[in-house]
Amino acid sequence: MKKDMNYYQTFITVSEDCPVSEGMEPPIKKGGLTKPRIEYELLSNNPYTYTQEDLIYEVYVRHKSIPEEERKNNQLRDKLFHKPQPCLRASMLPKKYGWGLHFDEEGKIALYSRGSSEYENCFNNEQLKVLHAMRNNRARS
Repeated sequence: MKKDMNYYQTFITVSEDCPVSEGMEPPIKKGGLTKPRIEYELLSNNPYTYTQEDLIYEVYVRHKSIPEEERKNNQLRDKLFHKPQPCLRASMLPKKYGWGLHFDEEGKIALYSRGSSEYENCFNNEQLKVLHAMRNNRARS
């Protein structure tokens, strides 16, 4: 049986060593859309639509330019999640681009810019489990 990898009633804060003070759009590269840009576009245009699993899958098929007819095949999704996938704590959105990720009671995600009132409300909400995004660099000892 597949393990549920979604977060519920959770807020992922911006990484401690994130280089920006507020959310910024990931740039568009000449070679096409990057994974962070696809994540950003999906979440900013569709708040509380995707769970973590849905987002990982949608980013994968868009980044790999998998045709729509192939996406309808559940084997593609099963094959993707057969291997462990990094969670959104490792996403560049909270690590590099200044976005906090709020997961509601259904596991659906919305983006909030660091420094915004929504970000602060999530960060201080005692009903939410607060997790930090992974650091960009290892702490030096």
